[in-house]
Amino acid sequence: MIEEQFGKELGYSWIVVRSDRGPLNRQELEDYQLDTELMEYALDKNERAHIEYEAEADRLLLIFNALDPIKEDNHYETTPITLIVQGNQVITIVNEQNYYLIDRIHQHLPYSKITSSYQFLFLILNLVIQEYFPILDEIDREKDRVNSRLRKQTTKGLLLELSDLETGLVYLLTASNQNVLVLEQFRKHPRMSRLTSQELEELEDALIEAQQLLAMSQLESQVLQQLSGAYDTILNNTLNENLTSLNIISILLAVLSLITGFFGMNVPLPWAEEPLAWIWLLLAFLVLWLVLARLLRSIMNRR
Repeated sequence: MIEEQFGKELGYSWIVVRSDRGPLNRQELEDYQLDTELMEYALDKNERAHIEYEAEADRLLLIFNALDPIKEDNHYETTPITLIVQGNQVITIVNEQNYYLIDRIHQHLPYSKITSSYQFLFLILNLVIQEYFPILDEIDREKDRVNSRLRKQTTKGLLLELSDLETGLVYLLTASNQNVLVLEQFRKHPRMSRLTSQELEELEDALIEAQQLLAMSQLESQVLQQLSGAYDTILNNTLNENLTSLNIISILLAVLSLITGFFGMNVPLPWAEEPLAWIWLLLAFLVLWLVLARLLRSIMNRR
């Protein structure tokens, strides 16, 4: 746990808690006026983004989706960050995957003119959102690279790369959508009537950034879905063409077996006594094969 002062005349307290290092002890819970139920929400790594407000304690709990910058199974995922605002105190609960955000906050804190706990909260939310944009740009570049290579040669490896991009974007899109919903709910909350105009403006800025992130994620997701659909269609068409060719070959081999089968029977055949009869038969078979192949291909194409 880390505690430091920030803001105007250092009148505000920022506490950083690492959830991956175990829960707070009883004394720490009492010192920071936190209850066990609240911390269960805060420490749940699978908790969805949402807000809760306790009017009696004037305590706001906000769980927000932060980006995990390290790829998992070749795609990006998200992890929750918990923010608790009570009086002049802001508690940030992070884990191993999103602890990097603490360094980002430290980098921006000296240049930010913070005069309230909620201004600090909105600063953190903006920084969390900003971390998504470079990853979306990276996904866009990867998408263009994979698409360019797939146009030249469709391979299993490239299709798996495309699938990984699509999977990662599902996580980002879902997280972005939840973040927007949380901020919209936050903006409509009765507690917001007590915010200053500056705080409301910073909340609006965070919401605009979140909406922009959601729009970009939706666009990238639609493009990837169209690409996947296009290559699925191409693969299906290729498979149908291969099956058609195999059917034609099977029919031609059956015709060959049917004709040559007569030579094993006691059936009088033309040119049977001719020494060069096998050459003429091969030529006849070849011509028949070509005619049948063209006829069958024409019939298959009409279907």
